[in-house]
Amino acid sequence: MSKVTVIDHPLVQHKLSLLRDKDTGSKAFRELVNELALLMGYEVTKNLPLVEKTIDTPMQPATVHVLANEKIAVVPILRAGLGMADGIMNLIPNAKLGHIGLYRNPDTLMPTSYYCKLPSDIEERETIIVDPMLATGNSAIEAVNVVKKAGSKSIRLVCLIAAPEGIYAMQKAHNDVDIYVASIDEKLNDHGYIVPGLGDAGDRLFGTK
Repeated sequence: MSKVTVIDHPLVQHKLSLLRDKDTGSKAFRELVNELALLMGYEVTKNLPLVEKTIDTPMQPATVHVLANEKIAVVPILRAGLGMADGIMNLIPNAKLGHIGLYRNPDTLMPTSYYCKLPSDIEERETIIVDPMLATGNSAIEAVNVVKKAGSKSIRLVCLIAAPEGIYAMQKAHNDVDIYVASIDEKLNDHGYIVPGLGDAGDRLFGTK
């Protein structure tokens, strides 16, 4: 079974509380999502493998540690995942950025794909999929399906808030994808929204309804 990590760092929890507040406007919401993604990125990349390398310092040669695989792809699920992409990319500026566009049918809650653009060498990369909300899990499952079909073999999913139902569905569909969240909330409501959650992340990011 894949691992679920709840990142409970005080700054993450503080910023998440501000994010939940219905009075937080779009500008502040975007900034908070970016900051949360950056902070969470440290934990998400914590177990990336390292190898030894010899370099020359101004004083003498030294044996240091570098990433065994510097090829990393950050893949936001459109549109709300865009809010998290920059935070991760600020942490790993040499990563390549892909995009997966999914639209959730409001009646069936099932995703429909409308766009996909991934790095051509995705099969060689550590892939980090980002989306603020893991609700039913359907969109995340489909995004992982797409990335796996493209050849990626090492995938991590990063969300700000998850519902237990979404985690269960994700683990059932892809038990090799580790999940990182800032909070596991109570449940889904009848409309498939996370409770207590923070509302529609995409609308709050971009000021739409």
